[in-house]
Amino acid sequence: MARILVTGSKGTLGSRLVAELERNGHEVWQVDTHHQADDRYFRADVANYRQLERVFEQPYDYVYHLAAEFGRVNGEEYYDTLWQTNVIGTRNILELQRRKGFRLIFASSSEIYGETQAEVLDEDLPLRQPIIPHNDYALTKWVNEVQIMNFERRYEVPVVRLRFFNAYGPGERYHNYRSVVCLMAYRALTGRPWTVYEGYHRTFMYIDDFIPTLARVADRFKPGEVYNIGGTDYRSVRELSDLVLKLTGADPGLVIYLPEDKHNTVSKRPDIRKAMRDLDHNPGVTLEEGLPPTIAWLRQEYGL
Repeated sequence: MARILVTGSKGTLGSRLVAELERNGHEVWQVDTHHQADDRYFRADVANYRQLERVFEQPYDYVYHLAAEFGRVNGEEYYDTLWQTNVIGTRNILELQRRKGFRLIFASSSEIYGETQAEVLDEDLPLRQPIIPHNDYALTKWVNEVQIMNFERRYEVPVVRLRFFNAYGPGERYHNYRSVVCLMAYRALTGRPWTVYEGYHRTFMYIDDFIPTLARVADRFKPGEVYNIGGTDYRSVRELSDLVLKLTGADPGLVIYLPEDKHNTVSKRPDIRKAMRDLDHNPGVTLEEGLPPTIAWLRQEYGL
């Protein structure tokens, strides 16, 4: 059994990861910015080094660093908070790792690949060609990875980087900066419009395919590795929208079709062979299978 700290533990992914790690027998501690009555929970902002020092007065074997400002539009509208949380926050975690010696598991993003002509995105792609992220969120995540690589070289800290691809499923509560699945499903259920950009494709990954893999990283930790954690269900955003319309019975007139989404990646299809080999990653849930329980959860959560 390991002692594990999860930052961003009250988020959609963090809360599920905490539960999975505890099921696997680990002693799990948590950090987030919410007030919470829990003996193994700290309220702290990762961008505030003084607050984090209290969290690290005790030792940890592993730290999952999930705490971050998420999303492209969120990053444009709240860029100051984005850069403070993602870049200063990650630097704080790295400074504490250098002092304390824990193993770090970092949550990066598929957004770091930027726009590329590559049909499939493998983990070494950023080392073979220039990376030019085209929105602030993507920029911060690539800065985080460069921060980590610098610390690996300078201080030989043990880190695994994980690049997440479009996870969705029950548990994601709606706001305007959520994932595309949550946005479309909630807006369909409440009669609000949404936009579909033609020709854009994504690989969707159901949360039940994702969380067990994420939890296994601590058990199979390989310092210096980077993994794409994504699904195999490669679909157009138009297909997703059509399925949402079908499953919710929403008015097709709610959908606005446009040709281009500036500063967003057209196609994201990951090479996940490393994760399958090292982490037993085995995604299999399709949108047809994962959307119904996701929509059902939103109906129940919001009384729709």
